Amino acid sequence: MANRHTIILMQTSQNRATRTFMDYESITQAMDGICALYERKLKELNPTIRNLSYDITDLYNFIDGLADMSALVYDSSIHAYMPHDRQWIKQRTFQHLKKLAH
Repeated sequence: MANRHTIILMQTSQNRATRTFMDYESITQAMDGICALYERKLKELNPTIRNLSYDITDLYNFIDGLADMSALVYDSSIHAYMPHDRQWIKQRTFQHLKKLAH
């Protein structure tokens, strides 16, 4: 399941011009990309701090703070992309980070 093409759709504010997407070869890479996006935002907000740390609640708050975020994951059995909501993304990022911690 992890090696499925994934597109993350997001809108950072209520302004429709902030709509964008990120394209990944796998769900794992997509979850890495979301974490990296949050880490870049943290660095942007805290430019003088060298070693930033965060927990899953901080990441969830970031995801919830976006105007919109969803995922499209390719399912080869139906030759189509399956949509997933923000809650699914949060669950997958948690599972991903849990694997990295072990």
